[in-house]
Amino acid sequence: MAALAEDLGRPVRAGLRGHGGLTAEVFSDLAAVEGLWRGLEADPAVLMTPYQRFDWVAAYLGAGIDAGEATRILVLRDAHGRARVLIPLTVGRRGPLRVARVVGDRHANFHMPLFASREAAAMPAEDLTEALIRAGRAAGIDAFALRNQPRVWDGTPNPLAGGGLPAPSDAYGMLLGPDAEATLRRVFSGDTRKKLRAKERKLVEFLGAVEHRVAETPEAAAEIQAAFYAQKAARFADLGIADPYAEAGIRRFIAAATAPDADGGAAIEVHALVASESGRILATFGGAVDGARFCGMWTSFDTDPELGRFSPGEILLHRLVGHQAARGRRALDLGVGEAGYKAKTCDETIELVEQTVPVSPASHGLVLASRLAVRLKHRIKRSPRLWAAAQSLRRRLRR
Repeated sequence: MAALAEDLGRPVRAGLRGHGGLTAEVFSDLAAVEGLWRGLEADPAVLMTPYQRFDWVAAYLGAGIDAGEATRILVLRDAHGRARVLIPLTVGRRGPLRVARVVGDRHANFHMPLFASREAAAMPAEDLTEALIRAGRAAGIDAFALRNQPRVWDGTPNPLAGGGLPAPSDAYGMLLGPDAEATLRRVFSGDTRKKLRAKERKLVEFLGAVEHRVAETPEAAAEIQAAFYAQKAARFADLGIADPYAEAGIRRFIAAATAPDADGGAAIEVHALVASESGRILATFGGAVDGARFCGMWTSFDTDPELGRFSPGEILLHRLVGHQAARGRRALDLGVGEAGYKAKTCDETIELVEQTVPVSPASHGLVLASRLAVRLKHRIKRSPRLWAAAQSLRRRLRR
């Protein structure tokens, strides 16, 4: 009967309350929880990342990227019946086990739950873990594989990060101030700004005036994304790497998430540096957004060597930072992984944790294997010598 109720979109309740007073509900239908979800998002007290917005998750699930996996939305309520935590999940097979992951997988840089408030996020880690285990049992889940959990978000510790292992890579970002010019002076050194102004002057001499555009219509978003796909395809071809953005499901997701809604907003905001006269798109940048934050998801630039000397990607990033500060967002990050442009720009390291929560007795082997893999990846990526050797081996295997 529980499975039937779940298939119809009604919540499956996860048994008795735990020691923390939390009751778990598991939904399989986005529509069944949309009102609650949007209500939590709209509350100024909410603590969440842009990747857990309803519109971002709905666009991702609607694209069929994780076809064959089941959707499960976990809602934890307190003793007064108030929703305190919401976690969107997909559940799929890993060998004989059913493993739950936060929606978005590698396309989301942060997989933190949505907490109704900082008070909700202050719950003891053991209470949250116990609630997850009870919900997992009710939903037939063997384990939760929770990657890229920020240790701290917006100054508040994430209880789901407790006891996890350091992720192979962290994310990098910056705080934005109310004064856009002051923010640019803080983020970019005087020498960097001087060099960028010189490059932009030379770019204008080469191509004519350039401008920073933000997609405000579906057509504008599609035009920028077409340039992004072409630029990425050329870049991956040069590297001899398969282009993940060529997948139809990924493109469906991006089209849905970048299309502005009736209010002019979108789950993913796309920017471009454009030659004004010709309309040629020189660089692009896309990021998941909410009212307070821009989370960088991708960037690209025209691979024409004649343009490379003008660094159009760096010029666009400079414009982007100023634009986000001017519109009142408080933070901007450039995603997970090390890169030179991040090191030059970012002054904040967002530490990430890999967390695996076993539910069934059969899942303990998976937990052990996952922890060993995370430790190995962490050691390789944090060692310049080992990372260089791994990259060299990867190149040889692709030949």
